[in-house]
Amino acid sequence: MRKRYPLSVHVCGAVAARTGDEMSGPALLLAGLAATGSTSAASYLLAGVTISAAVGGPVFGVLLDRSPAPGRLLAWALTGYAAALLAVLASLGQVPVAVTVLIAVGAGLLGPALSGGWTAQLPDVVAREDLPRAHALDAMSFSLAGLVGPALAGTVAGLAGASAAVVVAVGLICLALPSALALPVARGPVRERHATAVATDLAAGFRAILRNRPLARATMTSVVSCAGGGLLVACVPLLGARDLGAAGRGALLLSGIAASALAANAVLARHPRALRPDTVIWGSTLVLAVGLILAATGRPVLLIAAVPVLGIGEGPQLTALFAVRHREAPGHLRGQIFTTGASLKITGFALGAGIAGPIATRSLRGALLTAAGLQLLAALCACSSRV
Repeated sequence: MRKRYPLSVHVCGAVAARTGDEMSGPALLLAGLAATGSTSAASYLLAGVTISAAVGGPVFGVLLDRSPAPGRLLAWALTGYAAALLAVLASLGQVPVAVTVLIAVGAGLLGPALSGGWTAQLPDVVAREDLPRAHALDAMSFSLAGLVGPALAGTVAGLAGASAAVVVAVGLICLALPSALALPVARGPVRERHATAVATDLAAGFRAILRNRPLARATMTSVVSCAGGGLLVACVPLLGARDLGAAGRGALLLSGIAASALAANAVLARHPRALRPDTVIWGSTLVLAVGLILAATGRPVLLIAAVPVLGIGEGPQLTALFAVRHREAPGHLRGQIFTTGASLKITGFALGAGIAGPIATRSLRGALLTAAGLQLLAALCACSSRV
């Protein structure tokens, strides 16, 4: 008889891990700046943690699918990520910056475990009929982490220093360990998963994404949409300076978007079957495009109006994406598909943030309209080859 594992335990663990993850990026940025005095060195740390997820996600997903005790593997990943963050902190100012960045890259390899790896376990936690509500609650954990993490990093850094902010982020990640260790064992046989090479399983996971039309559409749409999100986040300080009187106030926009996304998902959790997830993914990109166009106008009132619009687009899109993945992913490849999808989204976000600088230097409005254009492109991806 399977031991009951409450969904609330899963959600609490996910919130703790993801809040620590959302906190770790800004905390590393601040710690790097404080230790080196170099904006470039600090940004390299953040880039290292972000971009390496593209490699780590698929491999971790294969291992997760092969494991008869995925919760234990997830706990090891959380521990490794926390230890790597502490190693980055300890090395700052003590070794060349390049070495510290390499440690940050190592930490980033485990980053998808905190997102896709956790979500992939939902079918083993709840009954099939409860999955839509579980998707919404899980997506809410991302929104809550996005709301609390950066604000907590800034607050702790201001009160006790940037190093303390990194330590608190590590503590939050470690708080998720009991929830991970208590996860149910994998349903169904796992022996055959060990009969093939990791490379073979990696290829099978990518083929599953590419050959399944709804899954391929949802994946491509989310990646392109995340690139637009990366552009927006990179523009937030400039938006704060232009429309709110100070660059630092731009962070309030991200908190407002996260709060709106949280509220939208709370409504969706009460009516999980109101719309097909494929329709929500498509419609959310159009909503995001409208919000970005409002933000590009240069009028503070319209910028404030854009915040809830962006949240309404962002939150339900994530919930719908989870629903499509759970519906379409083969059971023996589910972990890999979730972590690979998370890796691709993180990569899209990093690329969007990377192109934002040169565009925003010439025109902030141009950068925001480019982000809106990417959302419209994402909508076209969602509509392509519809069946």
